[in-house]
Amino acid sequence: MPDLRWGLTVPFTGVPLAHHADLYRTAEAAGFDDLWTGETAGPDGFTPLALAAAVTDRVRLGTGIVNPFTRGPAVLAQHAAALADASEGRFVLGLGSSSNVIVERWNGVPFVKPLSKVREAVEQLRPVLAGERGLGGFKLETRPEHEIPIVLAALRGKMLGLAAEVADGAFTNWLPVSGARQVADAFGAPDKELVCRFFCIPKPADEAMGLAKWMFCAYGTVPVYTEFFRWLGFAEQIDPVAAAWHGGDRAKALELVDEDLMHEIFLFGDEAAMGERLAEFHAGGITTFVLTAITEPADLPRMITALAAARP
Repeated sequence: MPDLRWGLTVPFTGVPLAHHADLYRTAEAAGFDDLWTGETAGPDGFTPLALAAAVTDRVRLGTGIVNPFTRGPAVLAQHAAALADASEGRFVLGLGSSSNVIVERWNGVPFVKPLSKVREAVEQLRPVLAGERGLGGFKLETRPEHEIPIVLAALRGKMLGLAAEVADGAFTNWLPVSGARQVADAFGAPDKELVCRFFCIPKPADEAMGLAKWMFCAYGTVPVYTEFFRWLGFAEQIDPVAAAWHGGDRAKALELVDEDLMHEIFLFGDEAAMGERLAEFHAGGITTFVLTAITEPADLPRMITALAAARP
């Protein structure tokens, strides 16, 4: 089993990118191993890592994740090679299909055959990132000096299997603790890292439940995540929520969210309690932890340091 790695989600909500340098330095000094971006409706997945590369020396930098629908293989290779160069080999390309919302609704690109699209992207990227010619004869001007690992975003069996077959690891998300072993077994590659993002709210569960439910509805009703929760055995909990949300009754959807499921997914309370829960995920097969600190900007330095100390 790979060594446990401790990471953070960047950029930090509510903090301008121009003011991230000190937070990146704080994370590295506190002992974090990784910084991983997201890419939804905020900054793109690459720019925050370019900024981090300039002010850190040790932490690994990963996209978590970008997709091959809205960027072609040549552009993805250029991004990856540039960040590997800027960070002196600390970059990991986290790649995944994303969702119909981001790909099709927001970008106007048909969201079809995601499994095939991701497989093709890896096959097209591997030779180019090794300095060889790829699709259409494309070749990077300068051969990358450093190996660039590829980690695939994967929620269910087929994509987890693809990650085990062609990638260096898998990246999952919104995982209930009771489903960790199912995901790890479906991945079936104990020699490769299994990354997961977690949402950390440093408040008692009863105070944070409203925010947790809203976040869950926004993600859980996206078809790829609805299918993920069904696959994990939570159809009874997710189906009424998705039906109400897509029917336009968002207040009803929030009312229908199962609070026990929120306790399985979110990390509430102080950092010690979070660390205890994360140890359960580690026992279930997660090896790389990407923690999303959900707090006010002024509290981020404290929370970053505290989360670093919560490592199992």
